[in-house]
Amino acid sequence: MNVTTLTLLVLTPFLVWRIYARLRTAMARQRSIVSRHWTGLLVFAAMILVPLSELVQRPSMLGWLLLGTAAGIGYGIWGFRHTRLEETEVGYYFTPPARLGIVIAMLFTARILYIGFEMYANQDKPTPHFTDSLVSMLAVGLTGGYFGVISGGLAWWRYRIRKAIGKMAE
Repeated sequence: MNVTTLTLLVLTPFLVWRIYARLRTAMARQRSIVSRHWTGLLVFAAMILVPLSELVQRPSMLGWLLLGTAAGIGYGIWGFRHTRLEETEVGYYFTPPARLGIVIAMLFTARILYIGFEMYANQDKPTPHFTDSLVSMLAVGLTGGYFGVISGGLAWWRYRIRKAIGKMAE
């Protein structure tokens, strides 16, 4: 083993810990901002649609992406039901289910790190496409489906509040 490989192996746990710590703070009580919910919905929908457009010609990989997306949507619905929604005098807040969100995000992070290690270990060989791996497609679908549903649910919640306020004003 050379020095670069050893450095990579030593620093990886610190990187994983920093990602986990950031995710843990991101899964705490947050102020609800409608534009963030819509942005999240669009980003996570694009996260699924971009590989989907490449996989149209490969039905087996497309199936894995759709399976991951279906599982992510299911987890997202379950997670949104467990999200605490608060209407206070100073604003609107939500608290997502931290453990589920962290697990899904860390699964995706682990897959990205694995791909990075694979590219580093096989520098002299051609790099496979991201969409060539069924595990990657499952991770993308699961992550995009889960966080897309959470973002969409929060946007829907705020829309319902706005609609109720409009009816009260009439």
